[in-house]
Amino acid sequence: MGKIFKFHTDVDTDQIIASQYLLFPTIEEMKSHAFESLDPEFAKKIRPGDFVVAAENFGCGSSREQAPGVLKALGVKAVLAKSFARIFYRNAINIGLPVILCKDLYDNVEEGQEMELSLTDGVAVTEGKTFSCTRLPEYMQSILDQGGLLASLNRQEEEKENGGETSWE
Repeated sequence: MGKIFKFHTDVDTDQIIASQYLLFPTIEEMKSHAFESLDPEFAKKIRPGDFVVAAENFGCGSSREQAPGVLKALGVKAVLAKSFARIFYRNAINIGLPVILCKDLYDNVEEGQEMELSLTDGVAVTEGKTFSCTRLPEYMQSILDQGGLLASLNRQEEEKENGGETSWE
């Protein structure tokens, strides 16, 4: 169960994390400035397990990987939107941040409502209402479960080197 933070249509990557903060050396230093131009208190209010819910074209603009990175670092459980900019979607999956298409959710929820999300079933539940969302294919869910594409590829490589078993199991 997490709280909903709601954002409008065409939220671009510069609104998620402004370019001047890209000079900071780590995502940890950047994350306190997430959504600063839209909600200066966002980084102080968000808690691990909370959700970002948006309208259409979330994550448009430049291809900066730091945009989904700061959301993941803040503990955002998932971003649910009517649609995503293609590069943001890919970057989010690459770093292990769930991005879920959920067409009817945005128009039927308010900021601050509590919500549950089942990635496996492809449903979001809030205020007693259930919303159908896109279920991620099993291979994408596996990538997310492993922490993103790079972590997944590293694990596969390590399994090959160890004859099919990972060293941390």
